[in-house]
Amino acid sequence: MRHLITLDDVSSAEIERIYAITEDLKTKFLAGVREPLLPGRMMALLFEKQSLRTRVSFESCMTHLGGGSIMLGDDAGFGKRESIADFTRVLSEMVDVIVVRSKKHNTVAEVAKYSKAAVVNGLTDEAHPCQALADLYTLREHCGDLSGRKMAWVGDGNNVAMSLARGCAKVGMSVSLCSPPGYEIADEFVASVKQRTPNADVTVTNDPKEAVAGADAVYTDVWASMGQEAEQARRRADFSTYQVNAHLMAAAPNDSLFMHCLPAKRGEEVTDEVIDSPQSIVVPQAGNRMHVQKGILVWLLGSQA
Repeated sequence: MRHLITLDDVSSAEIERIYAITEDLKTKFLAGVREPLLPGRMMALLFEKQSLRTRVSFESCMTHLGGGSIMLGDDAGFGKRESIADFTRVLSEMVDVIVVRSKKHNTVAEVAKYSKAAVVNGLTDEAHPCQALADLYTLREHCGDLSGRKMAWVGDGNNVAMSLARGCAKVGMSVSLCSPPGYEIADEFVASVKQRTPNADVTVTNDPKEAVAGADAVYTDVWASMGQEAEQARRRADFSTYQVNAHLMAAAPNDSLFMHCLPAKRGEEVTDEVIDSPQSIVVPQAGNRMHVQKGILVWLLGSQA
């Protein structure tokens, strides 16, 4: 049984396979064809956090593929009425794939441990693999071959940044991770990326202009994620010089693209001038969540028909 918990679970060749499926199905979708490759398959969405893009993209893509989905909220009693092991064993008797959006990464790992169904990480505090795969696919649509390209991350060293670092390494991109002192991605994480992908080009810096120099894409995220609201004021002060604005974008190449996983706090991590500019591809990024997740589901479940 295959799962997608982090991008360490897929090889470079498997990412290319997912993208090939994605491209085929997206082309057909734009032509008005919604190919039902997974008829009768059931997906459970097990969410501990709010969601727009993850929920709607997964529900839509499974419907397009001919399957069904069920959203499990607090009424299901996950983690409250019974152990995760018992909950997962029962749930996976009834569905083919479980998408988990959880506060803690260990929760998703534990679900995968006991599940007979494929498990997909819909977001944890350590990883957001579906987001990163959609981001890189979107960038490839705009830039072509990603090998030798550069991604600049300016912001918190969070789950999205970690997944992008893993993903960039697997597609041959370099990535410069720029955060304020104290918010950097851990050295141990960077070392693990380089160990798993020996040719990985991952650098960490505190200088935004250094990070965006020569970058094909400049990416940012909110300064305080869900669950960090109590840190909002302190983070706003610590990140104040890390805003992606016209001045910072001017330090990148003229054709550098702007990316954001959304939702954005306009006026904080990014200005309206940048997010609404012709360089911004945030809406195609969001739309491609659905298309790439079709590729993921078909890759995971198609061979298990």
